[in-house]
Amino acid sequence: MTGPVLVTGAAGLIGTVLRGGLPERGWAVRSLDVVPVEEPRPGEEHLVADTTDLAAVTEAARGAGALVHLAGIATESTWPAIAHTNIEGTYCALEAARRAGVQRVVLAGSNHATGYTPRPDGGLLREVDAPPRPDTYYGVSKVAMEALGSLYADRYGLDVVVLRIGSAFPEPTTTRHLSTWLSPGDTVRLVDAALRTPSPGFRVVWGVSANTRAWWDLTAARALGYEPADDAEVYAEALIAAHGEPDLSDPVHARVGGEYATAEFDSDRFDA
Repeated sequence: MTGPVLVTGAAGLIGTVLRGGLPERGWAVRSLDVVPVEEPRPGEEHLVADTTDLAAVTEAARGAGALVHLAGIATESTWPAIAHTNIEGTYCALEAARRAGVQRVVLAGSNHATGYTPRPDGGLLREVDAPPRPDTYYGVSKVAMEALGSLYADRYGLDVVVLRIGSAFPEPTTTRHLSTWLSPGDTVRLVDAALRTPSPGFRVVWGVSANTRAWWDLTAARALGYEPADDAEVYAEALIAAHGEPDLSDPVHARVGGEYATAEFDSDRFDA
């Protein structure tokens, strides 16, 4: 693979992590966001464009070796906003890659694509055990992301890896995160593996750290070459002291999507 990795949504939380971590693993980065990135790294290309502007994203993708698509609304919102920014944005990323001749695309999916799936009572949940069952409009956009990725892999021969990301934060802040956390370091390791794995075709994999209390099976992610190094359990004592032991019958712990599958995230609250 030659050429830089084009990262959309590069000014966001995960984008900032990748802009620091990918160069340490030998990747040149070309950053794109609707706002300027803060403190560009030495040698980093940075572009300002709307990721729903197909012509602009196609131009940004020319000469890139891969595209990592992070741009979008990162929580629930109104249907028009989600449909335009997240679904149209994903189409533009994939179509831009196709037009610019970029073979490898990594898409930032989400556990919320299958958020109404019950947490397993025992064992770990494989991707195949969690078909599309979105918990929000945001989750619907991540189902659309997986569908578009599959289309572009099958019809146009792109290599597309969708990462069903859990809770990507600097550190866990809730007891649910003891199961769903994806650390910054493991975020870099996962994306690096998705970029390096030979000829993946179309893959959907869970994106979490090696958490002791994990709900999700990392076999498919490890098959890409992902070797997580972090475990949310180091935060367990403090979180349980603050919040109590997780009540597994509570909807926040009973379904994959956590609070997104509760009334708090009903679309009426966002459309009002």
